Amino acid sequence: MSKKKLDEFKPQNEMRLVEFRAVDNDEGKMIIEGQAITYDQPATHQYGKYKFTETIRKGALDFTDMKDVPLRYNHNDTWIIIARTRNKSLQLILDETGLKIRAELIDTQANIDIYKSIQAGLIDKMSFAFTVADKGDTWTYGENETFREVTSINRLYDVSVVDTPFYDTTSVYARSVELLESNFAQLESFDLRKRKLALELEFSNQ
Repeated sequence: MSKKKLDEFKPQNEMRLVEFRAVDNDEGKMIIEGQAITYDQPATHQYGKYKFTETIRKGALDFTDMKDVPLRYNHNDTWIIIARTRNKSLQLILDETGLKIRAELIDTQANIDIYKSIQAGLIDKMSFAFTVADKGDTWTYGENETFREVTSINRLYDVSVVDTPFYDTTSVYARSVELLESNFAQLESFDLRKRKLALELEFSNQ
């Protein structure tokens, strides 16, 4: 397949799911931390008959814009920001294994409620939104499975604590699900075109 056709299938904004936890401390601070990105660890998701496997390669964050990243709730732009790199309440820690996050929540009522939900295990997942740099990924298409390797992330837009599992078809995850649905709809369209071309070739050879 040509590079142009491969580019047709690329989503422009990605979200990935990560796990995090509340950190006990003697000072009574509301601190959460987790491993946001782990290099070279494939993540596979099933979508109907298709499988989508994505791997973020070591070094993909070497030139990523992470100057002003907010910590949000459910990627909601209207919800008050929980923490932010700009005032250093959110730390993004880059090391050999990938990217870790550590956030200290200020004692607003909304943050207290969120932190208590985290402690109780009601909120136990986190995701992040990013865009890939130009030529920063490669795609390989199988019959029913797509493989993507991300080698360069352009910008990290936000990190969010979420109360709905990744890829659930809910309003909270409308942004990520729309991207996946668009991607797989294009793949199905490509499958139809491929079968049509095969039939045309078979017919022309008769």
